[in-house]
Amino acid sequence: MPLKPSIYNNNHIILPPESDKLTDIFRSFDKNGDKRLSRDEIKEAFNYLHSHFPGWRAFWGLKYADANKDGYIDENELKELVSFASKFGYTLK
Repeated sequence: MPLKPSIYNNNHIILPPESDKLTDIFRSFDKNGDKRLSRDEIKEAFNYLHSHFPGWRAFWGLKYADANKDGYIDENELKELVSFASKFGYTLK
């Protein structure tokens, strides 16, 4: 299924849930390059997305997406983190 185009609203880009852009944003916060996201890295990503309470979002995003319960989001779990995040309708300037 092709991606829906982003919708522009007041100079913001509204990201559709299946957006590769949201996935790329989370990947960009893998600061140490270990191909997995720690809670702090997830918190920074939610902060970048202008989330209310990014620490809370990171905590629950990790709980939601961390299938193997190792405390990190790896490439196999990233789709679930993006699914969790997309429920909140983030926009970018």
